[in-house]
Amino acid sequence: MTRGSTGSWTPWTRRIGLTAATAIAAVILVGPGTAQAAATTATTAVSAAAEDVDYATWQQDCQALMDQALPYLKQRIAASPAGEKPAIVFDIDNTTLETDYGFSFPSPANAPVLKVAQYAQDHGVALFFVTARPDIIKPVTQYNLTYVGYDVTGLYVRNLIDLFRNVADYKTAQRVDIESKGYTIIANVGNSATDLSGGHAEKTYKLPDYDGQLS
Repeated sequence: MTRGSTGSWTPWTRRIGLTAATAIAAVILVGPGTAQAAATTATTAVSAAAEDVDYATWQQDCQALMDQALPYLKQRIAASPAGEKPAIVFDIDNTTLETDYGFSFPSPANAPVLKVAQYAQDHGVALFFVTARPDIIKPVTQYNLTYVGYDVTGLYVRNLIDLFRNVADYKTAQRVDIESKGYTIIANVGNSATDLSGGHAEKTYKLPDYDGQLS
């Protein structure tokens, strides 16, 4: 997708597999002299998916799910007992940020999710982000999230050892760590089963990935 001059989005062939995070990592790893080459690869790497999903459809589907999540969060936050430290855990790629609909940096926020996150953070809920991105781009990721409006309480990325772990197990372990800091995870939001399996959240909300077409 590309933004038009009026700020609207127009559809294009959707990239699969090479996200903005991957391209940024490539630039950092190989050095600034190849930044243009990495960006070119990111914008031209496309996959012929069986069923391409346009941006408007994805946004409608995300909004439908967040329309279910927000009433729950309002009720749960209002009922939070004194002294509780409520938290929400979010995935990043195609959950909190738009990363499969055109290469840009900073990546835009996924608007329906941002609206829910901002309601939560405005009402004292801590926001944690658990991603399979490598730790080499943690500063870039943190900047992106903050830039588009998320209040980042904690950001979990994969170190070298984590890269060899099952993603679902890695993400579950991070939620356990958040709980060990005294937080109650009232919701966990992601677009993949690996984001949500393993428990350690009162409610889970799965955004669409269209049978794995979105990372």
